Amino acid sequence: MKYAIIGTGAVGSYYGGKLAHAGCDVHFLLHSDYEYVNLHGMQIDSCDGSFHLDHPQVYHDTAEMPQADVVIVALKTTRNHLLKQLLPPLLHKETLVLLIQNGIGPEPELQKQFPELYLAAGLAFICSSKTEPGRVNHQCYGSINIGNYSCKNLQVMERLIADFNQAGVKAYEVEYHEARWKKAVWNMSFNGMTVALNTQTDQLLANPATRELIHRQMLEVIGAAQAVGVQNIDDSFADRMIEMTLNMTPYSPSMKLDFDFHRPMEIEYLYSHAIAEAHSVGYSMPCLEMLEAELKFIEASYLKSR
Repeated sequence: MKYAIIGTGAVGSYYGGKLAHAGCDVHFLLHSDYEYVNLHGMQIDSCDGSFHLDHPQVYHDTAEMPQADVVIVALKTTRNHLLKQLLPPLLHKETLVLLIQNGIGPEPELQKQFPELYLAAGLAFICSSKTEPGRVNHQCYGSINIGNYSCKNLQVMERLIADFNQAGVKAYEVEYHEARWKKAVWNMSFNGMTVALNTQTDQLLANPATRELIHRQMLEVIGAAQAVGVQNIDDSFADRMIEMTLNMTPYSPSMKLDFDFHRPMEIEYLYSHAIAEAHSVGYSMPCLEMLEAELKFIEASYLKSR
């Protein structure tokens, strides 16, 4: 299959790089580091084995790229307004668009713009960062859960998962809503808290008070997921997420990096959509609603000075 990568940051570069390194036909959309990667290639420094792509297929405009069987979108959701222009040149009738993005609701929003589009959610469990042009530091984990939202061609889904696994990425198909809400358990707790307290994941769990607060927030998300009908999730999932995080390298999630560099944060999809969906069935998340308000205040305080 032919792949296109939109959003070639820490996540898109890693997953696209793994597929390309395994011999898949991968085409990368680049902007700020296009010239560098075109001349010097792409380096993935990984805990699972580093590698270099000498001559990746790179472009600075999707109009120059071939149509793809799978488009992997790894943009921040704050930039989803760009997809209306970026996607059409890459699509044929049965192209699958995989949104490796945080939060609740990006697929329904994109489906409104492209009613016939095949969509799936990609929920990445990975610690990685883009440290300089053309270079990604993959620190730990790296698996991906894939939830089918509207793809009618199940063979494409199967081949996508097979290609990931052959490339050394553990990929699993899970029910769409289960995938989105399980990832939200970690994201809604750690992303916002690292911003509000200006810290990293390890420090939040090292302190008994913030560890208890993280656990309480996770239980709120699990309760909301159950309230909207998600199966296969209970309170024990919070304990597993905390244990996983304790075994991680100290980490600054994507929202913390956006805060550090005074960029817009993904508050809408990470918090507002989930809170609204829970409210629609009569469930509230008071701790996370407070955190959402704090994040909006923090973001407004630095964006207004730009």
